Amino acid sequence: MSATATEPIDPHAIRVLVTGFGPFYKFNENPSWLAARPLHNTTLYTDPPFDLAADGETIITDEMEQMAPKPQLIHITAIQIPVSYQAVLAVTPGLYARPPALPKPTDPTIVMPPPPPNGYDFMFHIGVAGRGPLRIEKLSHKFGYRMKDAEGHYAPTVHLPKEGPRDPAEASEVERMEQYLGLVSSPSAHGPSGDHVVTESPEVPPNRGFGKGYETFPEELHTDIDVPKLIVHLKEGGIEQVYSSMDAGHYICDFIFYCSLAEAKRVSSRQEKFKDRGSPTKSTPVLFMHCPPVGQPLATEEVTEAIRRVISYVCSRLSQ
Repeated sequence: MSATATEPIDPHAIRVLVTGFGPFYKFNENPSWLAARPLHNTTLYTDPPFDLAADGETIITDEMEQMAPKPQLIHITAIQIPVSYQAVLAVTPGLYARPPALPKPTDPTIVMPPPPPNGYDFMFHIGVAGRGPLRIEKLSHKFGYRMKDAEGHYAPTVHLPKEGPRDPAEASEVERMEQYLGLVSSPSAHGPSGDHVVTESPEVPPNRGFGKGYETFPEELHTDIDVPKLIVHLKEGGIEQVYSSMDAGHYICDFIFYCSLAEAKRVSSRQEKFKDRGSPTKSTPVLFMHCPPVGQPLATEEVTEAIRRVISYVCSRLSQ
């Protein structure tokens, strides 16, 4: 359901912010933004409560109906973020401000509704990966960002006391992404004649990622959302092309996921100082989902529907 630019937002609505990325590499229009854009300034409702009469035997009383939770309105705002490390660092903290500070849309036809004074209830980031199913990420990384962004810049250099060898799994994922983006060619241990070539050890690249302002955060941050249960829910609802992932790629997608999780925890820590110790403080739930290029194999409309389903699922469980 679409909301008009002048229509006021229900103050009791659950507020969701969805981000997609801008152009990069061969994508003049980023598939993540193509999928997120149609959801801007739209509304939907939380999942209906479990139907007690589904078995045909349970008798529903008036009292039970009154106690059953009613579907709650959800309002979605969508923004586009450049494929840039500096843009992520400049924009993401503002998304968690009170009230949130949103970047100005690059599309003049997009009208931004006023952000919620107390912040968004759910942050959902979308990015593009290679061909294949949707990938819902479980964790993000603080270091290991070796690739240049769309503006040709690297992530900030981070000086650590001592850098050990990279984890082999991490290295293979980074190299896979580099080859996908056409940044490097596949390595070969043989020369033109087939003879084995002995090359000098390359200079150890600097460690890049999150430094100043993020010193107290761990090397990995995990989403608080139960991704396996979410995957089951999506598959039961007919979205089969989806799976969970433990590696967000050590590129801009991973970068914004870590930054968003860190900022959510930072705000939660500040609130901790002022809350009643008898009630736990919850940080804003944050999630990242990779989508494939258009038609490889999912159409944009299918990705948009998956985003909508995820939002409804997560928002239905915010109070649990």
